[in-house]
Amino acid sequence: MSLRKTLAILLSKIINRISILLGKQGVTFCGKLALKLCPDILRDLSSQVREGIFVTCGTNGKTTTNNMLNSFLKSEGKKTVCNMTGSNMLNGVVAAFVLSASLGGKLDADYAVIEIDEASTLRVFPHFKPDYMLLTNLFRDQLDRYGEIDITIDILLRALELCPDCKIIANADDVLCASLAKKSGHDFITFGINEPCKANPASTSEIREGAFCQFCGERLDYDFYHFSQLGSYHCPKCGYKRPLINYNATDISLKNGLSFKVVGSDNNERALSSNYRGFYNIYNILAAFSAASETGLELKNIDAILKSFKPENGRMESFKIGECNVLLNLAKNPAGFNQNISAVMEDDSPKDLVVVINDNAQDGKDISWLWDVDFERFSGANVKSIIVSGLRAYDMELRFKYSDIKAKAVINIEDGIKELLTGHTNNLYVLVNYTALYNTRKWLKSMED
Repeated sequence: MSLRKTLAILLSKIINRISILLGKQGVTFCGKLALKLCPDILRDLSSQVREGIFVTCGTNGKTTTNNMLNSFLKSEGKKTVCNMTGSNMLNGVVAAFVLSASLGGKLDADYAVIEIDEASTLRVFPHFKPDYMLLTNLFRDQLDRYGEIDITIDILLRALELCPDCKIIANADDVLCASLAKKSGHDFITFGINEPCKANPASTSEIREGAFCQFCGERLDYDFYHFSQLGSYHCPKCGYKRPLINYNATDISLKNGLSFKVVGSDNNERALSSNYRGFYNIYNILAAFSAASETGLELKNIDAILKSFKPENGRMESFKIGECNVLLNLAKNPAGFNQNISAVMEDDSPKDLVVVINDNAQDGKDISWLWDVDFERFSGANVKSIIVSGLRAYDMELRFKYSDIKAKAVINIEDGIKELLTGHTNNLYVLVNYTALYNTRKWLKSMED
């Protein structure tokens, strides 16, 4: 078994190196090969983590939150294992551990910080039992893969049964996350925003999940919304309501980035600020901070980390191509797209927009969700021109037409972006769904270089 493990690690490292040199994605194949050669390799390596294993689950914000948590822990001198590329199914998780191990099969890690696709938790948890599950939010996503949101909740509840000692760190403002945490019977703590945020007035036309109580089925009453179903809720029938918030964000400002205070359940305050944009990133930062705080670490370097933290893998990632500033962001479901629209609208200067939609298997073949996105808001966002691209460019062109917004379909993504790089506003937003992300990011990076 030792020889098989060594061979699995060696071949995975070689394949990963070749993939990098060729500019290809080879991480998941490395994990698949390692698991084939040594089926117990994930169980073996994960057992060597000294202090704790975090897993991050949720529909939106997993990669950003997970990578930020990893940075927080590393800044305190802790050694970590993290699947920073966002490869979050079983093979990607295996690869994160294998590529961090020595050829002798030794793993030098205080913490593992692992993003896991919700539907993959039932495949991953038989290999290791996490100490913490960080729940960002739960929205409808890829209906032909996940089905309705109740199926995802059921999967997570079954996965949590496999790790009875796992502590949940849940978004209290999301009724689906909070209800799941309570239903699980696990210990849990919460993060959220206790009061309405004047800097981010909620849209009245958003599609909202979880309208009914998860315990008695009655329609929930809301005191206010932050966005989608996130807000302050209670059930008029059984009395279930938003739980007390252990890590509460207050004094929120969206000017020149993000800034807010975190008030803990012990009433201690911590001021945080970031160059990030988008109200939804308050939740990502708050989630990562809450999880890191649960370790008991001082987090004395967190301010420097937030100021220097650079989004990667197409999550609010910026590029400078000639005179044009380009911002690339992933948007793959109604809730995520609506928050992207809000982030674009925070910039009131003239801008151009590229929207790329594919319908590959990883994206979900069903693109009916595009009609749940509030694209009409772009009409008041000082957008000078819009190009739609990808496999479903003409569907997007039609969707904008129904919003009374002119958009031009350009099937080739690179041609579409090139058209807006020069002679326009020099302020370009590129919003893409999942399978368009890697190649678009790679091309933008090559143009920048």
